[in-house]
Amino acid sequence: MKCAIVPVTAYQQNCSILVCEQTKKAAVVDPGGDLDKIEQALQQLGVKLEKILLTHGHMDHCAIADDIRTKYNVPIEGPHEADRFWIDKLPEWCEMSGFPHAEAFESDRWLHDGDTVQFGEQTLDVKHCPGHTPGHVVFFHAGVKVAIVGDVLFQGSIGRTDFPMGDHEALIRSIREKLWPLGDDVSFIPGHGPTSTFGQERQTNPFVADMRFG
Repeated sequence: MKCAIVPVTAYQQNCSILVCEQTKKAAVVDPGGDLDKIEQALQQLGVKLEKILLTHGHMDHCAIADDIRTKYNVPIEGPHEADRFWIDKLPEWCEMSGFPHAEAFESDRWLHDGDTVQFGEQTLDVKHCPGHTPGHVVFFHAGVKVAIVGDVLFQGSIGRTDFPMGDHEALIRSIREKLWPLGDDVSFIPGHGPTSTFGQERQTNPFVADMRFG
């Protein structure tokens, strides 16, 4: 599997395109906007879109998921159902934020901790990692040691918890109990900004470095 990152929207959200190199099937993770950029990347990669995956329900991560589902006739999987209230209120959040309008939608499959999702010949493990939002999930590919973590963890930072139903303590637990055990050598794609590794963040991230916890 290989990954391509397409920054979208004014929030520069990292929309990821995951490619099964054996089958040339692809999954798009967190399509928040800029359909033209996403389609251009799909064409350049020479792949066929098979699935949409969502880490959580914030508008910059999911606003055009339903548009893509309709256009390409592919299913939406994720996030955890605890984020349904975010998706149900998409039109309101978009209007309040000056974000391009998006309609509410229903995921084809809500995900739970321990689930797997497939596209092509690839399998991703699902980790429920609440804190930034209650229904946030992370996708992990054990074979290539890559995690798509949405807004749980960033290079040198962590996700905000001042949104409705955010929980700082739950976020710290999610990172330390769900992500760190996957291995220091795991590279991760965050929802915004540059990639990093779990090992690097355990050493240097001021919010979750090991030295903070004794």
